[in-house]
Amino acid sequence: MIIAAKSDIGKQRTENQDRYRVKELNERTALAVVCDGMGGTHGGGVASEVAINAVYDRLVISYREDMEPRSVRNLLVSAVTAANSIVYQKSREEPENRGMGTTCVAAIVHGLDIYIASVGDSRAYIIDSGGIRQITSDHTVVELLRSRGILGESDAAAQSMKNVITRAVGVEETVDVDYFELSAEKGSTLLICSDGLSNYCSDELIYRTAYRQDPETAAAELINHANVSGGKDNITAALITV
Repeated sequence: MIIAAKSDIGKQRTENQDRYRVKELNERTALAVVCDGMGGTHGGGVASEVAINAVYDRLVISYREDMEPRSVRNLLVSAVTAANSIVYQKSREEPENRGMGTTCVAAIVHGLDIYIASVGDSRAYIIDSGGIRQITSDHTVVELLRSRGILGESDAAAQSMKNVITRAVGVEETVDVDYFELSAEKGSTLLICSDGLSNYCSDELIYRTAYRQDPETAAAELINHANVSGGKDNITAALITV
């Protein structure tokens, strides 16, 4: 198992409000978490920092190698839910950070089994011999309207709403957390990233860059691609190859 992660401020932002944590828990298990903050001048950075620490600490402290899949699910969902409560309470206590929030994608990889919890529009992809597949669902107005048949894939109106989030960690008192579970083939790569990467790198480009590539090199090249394509947002990528 090989792990790598990298973050970049991009070309137009004055602060990097993305956060990531990766860790090899044992020789067969690794975790990765990516958060992309939103709200206020510095509130997004506060939200993502608080959330990622809350999620990461709970996963590291509570994960056991002998956990059943249901227990891993409960751990991931409860970690993100706890982070939501902490960020929400902090925003209530600090008027300057009122309304702050963050996306969150958290993954545990054990052998060839992958467990993912997600809120917001940061994404998880699986990259293997069959191609590239987005695992998570974007919690955005655009995706909501598309799922209801109101917008098409090429609808111009989507461009003005693509960054409007419908669900985030810390914005409301409670949050619904998506959960995904899958089995990967040997040699697969899990990529989790902020929208600063996915908005500027096509699926084809991500696949061509990351498949059978050293994760450290792939992370650097993907971030470079996003910057060359505009770099209008913070950019973060974490990769785990099994």
